[in-house]
Amino acid sequence: MKENNYSLDKIDRRILAELHRDGRLTVTQLAEKVGLSSSPCWTRLKRLENLKVIDSYTANINPKAIGINELFFIEITLERHDDEILEQFSEALANMPEVVEAHLVTGDYDYLVKVAVKNSEHYERFLRKNLYCMNGIRHTRSIFALRPLKLANTADLMMIE
Repeated sequence: MKENNYSLDKIDRRILAELHRDGRLTVTQLAEKVGLSSSPCWTRLKRLENLKVIDSYTANINPKAIGINELFFIEITLERHDDEILEQFSEALANMPEVVEAHLVTGDYDYLVKVAVKNSEHYERFLRKNLYCMNGIRHTRSIFALRPLKLANTADLMMIE
């Protein structure tokens, strides 16, 4: 991977993988895990942050632990595709807390939207009070997720060259 003409080497990839496993590691702990002393590890870490290879540090929340039990994917086709409609639609999706991901895509539909809700009643309420109130939607199709087979794991990205 190149970012600002900087190639990630094996140590950078190990740093990223370790941080993905535990983002709360101290620089000393991280250095130990990747086989560096603290100072060069800190320098590499700062470089990865400055290059935006490390975008942010977050905590992964277990959705079921906070009552979010259902996941739906919605395929959405818009009536028109002008810049104004696309911008309005994107902004509206960004302001809906149930929408955890939204992608503008190619193919038979325009957007693929991932929605997390408490239950089917919550999902119906989301559709009626949020999505179906939006102007410009021609067609939607909902897909209920039964269970995850593989979840997003950015550590896997370190294996792609």
